[in-house]
Amino acid sequence: MLDPVFPLIARACTALLFAGALWHKLRDLDAFRRALAGYELLPAGLVPVAALLLAGAEGLALLCLVWWPAPGALLAAALLALYALAIAANLLRGRRDVDCGCGGRGVGLSWLQVARNLVLVVVAWVAGLSAAPRSLTWLDVLTVVAASLGLAALYLALDQALRLRVAAAAAAGERPLWAP
Repeated sequence: MLDPVFPLIARACTALLFAGALWHKLRDLDAFRRALAGYELLPAGLVPVAALLLAGAEGLALLCLVWWPAPGALLAAALLALYALAIAANLLRGRRDVDCGCGGRGVGLSWLQVARNLVLVVVAWVAGLSAAPRSLTWLDVLTVVAASLGLAALYLALDQALRLRVAAAAAAGERPLWAP
């Protein structure tokens, strides 16, 4: 069986990711609606409802990750897969200049985001796995906190690097290497 530290780290990282995503959506729901409309995957009349449903689903995933890990992990993985599919659908249509809706200044769409979301699907899946029954020690708790914070910092650094690369490429009139 899996050591309980691994699902706990995955759960904490997934919960942090969804807390940040939900914060961005609730802070500026109109911007999220515009980003969602920019994907052109839904009829315009459904976009406001879909934006609320997606924000609600992210909130539910976050709550479930805290109190009911298996259903929360499944919902989180499904949402991340849905986002990867929406990005891929637009890239396959040649639409890379769409605001990703990821929060903050939009970076457009790239296959790197699809790959990132698929990795996050796996992390969310691990968050819902059953672990070997054993008591956690103080070292386990320290490991979960340190690893979760370290991985969150790594995620934020990679996200910022992606945003800076896209901004630099746009300023130079170039296409990023990972763009379709």
